[in-house]
Amino acid sequence: MYPKLLETIELLKNQEINEDRKATLAPLVDFIQKKLEEKKDVNINFICTHNSRRSHLSQVWAQIAGIYYKVPGVTCYSGGTEETAMFPKVIETLKEQGFTILEISGTENPVYAVKSSENSHPIIGFSKRYDSPFNPASGFAAIMTCSQADGGCPFIVGADARIPITFEDPKISDNTPEQTKVYQERSVQIGAEMFYVFSQIKK
Repeated sequence: MYPKLLETIELLKNQEINEDRKATLAPLVDFIQKKLEEKKDVNINFICTHNSRRSHLSQVWAQIAGIYYKVPGVTCYSGGTEETAMFPKVIETLKEQGFTILEISGTENPVYAVKSSENSHPIIGFSKRYDSPFNPASGFAAIMTCSQADGGCPFIVGADARIPITFEDPKISDNTPEQTKVYQERSVQIGAEMFYVFSQIKK
């Protein structure tokens, strides 16, 4: 992995996860563990209303945590209750934290390739509905990353598990002097929690 990304990962691993959050994260640990024991692929779809901020950060950090801890068969996705676009500040934040990000298509809803090393397979990021054909249709965990999507999507077709792991929206800082700090903090929080999850997996 890129040196700056490895520095960020060390920061994530040193974050304190409180007992309440560990309890919130436990069902995702159990889902991953069960899939491994059944020798099945681990597909995780992170869902938020607009698929623009928290769900993308969750997708990227969970995928990297799976790679870092060498958990086999993990593929992470993201989606929304509606399609918008990946928010530019999310791209900027992930670049600051050590990723290389390439814009593949410059439409109103750009498609990005997020790379963790020169030879890594890129994580594909773009806004889409949670039930987009790009995402898995069955056998996945649906992780609800915002309370609005959690309340608005009581049933996710095809999901083996539906797990609310909600985060405060960094959007609250948009157009303020605190924006960079808030997005960095939210990315670190999400990354730390995803690294905690994958550190608990017994292979």
